[in-house]
Amino acid sequence: MLLTNHAMERLVKRLAKKRKVGKIYAHLWEFLARSVRIDVKEGVVIFTDGKKSLVCVELGCERLPKEEIQRRVEKLRETYRCVFFDGRIVRETVPLKFLREIPDGTYCFYINGEKKSLYVGSEMPLLAITFRPAKKSEREKFETQAFPSRGTTSISPKGSS
Repeated sequence: MLLTNHAMERLVKRLAKKRKVGKIYAHLWEFLARSVRIDVKEGVVIFTDGKKSLVCVELGCERLPKEEIQRRVEKLRETYRCVFFDGRIVRETVPLKFLREIPDGTYCFYINGEKKSLYVGSEMPLLAITFRPAKKSEREKFETQAFPSRGTTSISPKGSS
């Protein structure tokens, strides 16, 4: 998952409280672990924990072996924000150096030279647009998806008999 500057600021304000990229992503991954995914419409995904919601859009990617990814980034000498989603690794470094930490395999690959960001992972990359309080409909979907067997129970005010 890649973050827009706005989403990064919202995550710092509402979740991470620190500006280090590693800390922000650590809190983001904790949030995703306790969240429910809601596919809103084609290309738009919301993750919610019932209190906060992360709004994302899908990014196009290419499925490439690690060797081909290395060939594509070998001439880049600038620092990029590099994300390896499967291993939960985030670094601000030169892409070729970052790719040394990744095991061999075939991955979804996305690079944005303008924003200096690189994504490698088994899942399609998402771009987080904003992080905001959950809407009522999102809270309800979280309740039904996170706790599907919850029902109402009638309990006598005087206890069981």
